[in-house]
Amino acid sequence: MIASTRFIPVALAGFFLSVLASVSVAQSSSETPLPNPQVTITTNVGVISVRLFRDKAPLAVENFLAYVDDGFYDGTIFHRVIPNFMIQGGGLTPDMVEKPVGEPVMNESKNRLHNVRGTLAMARTSDPDSATAQFFINQRTNLRLDWQPGAPGYTVFGEVIDGMSTVDYISTSPVQAIGPHGNVPIDAVIITKIERKSLL
Repeated sequence: MIASTRFIPVALAGFFLSVLASVSVAQSSSETPLPNPQVTITTNVGVISVRLFRDKAPLAVENFLAYVDDGFYDGTIFHRVIPNFMIQGGGLTPDMVEKPVGEPVMNESKNRLHNVRGTLAMARTSDPDSATAQFFINQRTNLRLDWQPGAPGYTVFGEVIDGMSTVDYISTSPVQAIGPHGNVPIDAVIITKIERKSLL
């Protein structure tokens, strides 16, 4: 299970009340849909460029972008690294403190996107609709994480378009157990910043 923990929002208060409304307005508009946005994940070991699938996972993407715009991810770490599987981050600080997060988003794993190498997906608990801020990048193809009849999967909402070498490097990090967290890199892999990339 690729799990995350839920907390009450502080800096993000109020935003999530408008997410569903904004998505609904965008979908009902006769205008051309907004392009799929891109973000840059800058870490202390390299840069990862990502395209987000707003057209296939609108709730997950708007949720993720809310955290990005709030600066939530800056200074968090990849706290769960498993070679030949995935790297997970976006919720804990280097001293292993979990940051307060907003309300969870509805699972969108039935969007026909697959957990293939290089895709981003939402981390969650055993509750399919429990995803908040944490995400993971598939370092290999993990189709068992996809939606199946009677078994909700993990929502894919983006893909790496540049920087898989950084993902592969992170996946080889020597790890240790810290409290309830296993597979924590001994040398912290820090997300220094995630920011939107201009498409102009």
